Formats: sequence, C-alpha cells, structure tokens
Amino acid sequence: MEINLKEKLFYNIGEVAEAFNVNPSLIRYWEKEFEILNPKKTLKGTRKYNSVDVKNLKLIYNLLKNRGFTIEGAKEKIKSESKKFEIVEKLERIKAQLILIEKEI
Repeated sequence: MEINLKEKLFYNIGEVAEAFNVNPSLIRYWEKEFEILNPKKTLKGTRKYNSVDVKNLKLIYNLLKNRGFTIEGAKEKIKSESKKFEIVEKLERIKAQLILIEKEI
C-alpha cells in the first residue's frame, strides 16, 4: 500500500486518516487497541503522528484491511513479530561482541 504523505516531522490525525482513506475515529480506536500506536499529544490534546507512528499504522492497516486479521489476531501477530525483532537485535549484539573478542585473540 502506498501512502501519500508529504515528508514532515509530524502529521495531524486528519492528514493520516486521509492518507489511509479511513475515518479519524477508526485511527483513534486503533490507538486504544494497539500498544505500538502512541502518537504525541499537544497540551490541547491534538494528536501528532511521526514517521514511526505512520509505519505502525501501515502495519495495522495491512493486517486488518488487506490480510483480513481480526483485532486480536493482529495484536498477536504484532506481538510475535516484535519478539522476533528483539531476538534478532540480541543476536546482532552478541555477534558484534564475538567479533571484538576474535580480534583481541
């Protein structure tokens, strides 16, 4: 899915909703359901989405709208993927440490 958003630091909910062709209320609902979606809020309560939030919205949108996951199924998929990502990060750190040890030997 291609999202047409100008390159900016922050987007408001209207811009994001328009880019995904959904109602802003749906995005607010997804915020309540998915922990990975946590936009910054101004003192007035205006939501400001950064590029990470947009990426996470794209993932959620893809799982729910394109792949047909339920909310619960999408939550589980995101949770399992994040665990895999954490494992890969740990393995990369271990690899870097082993390379340093090898150089010292």
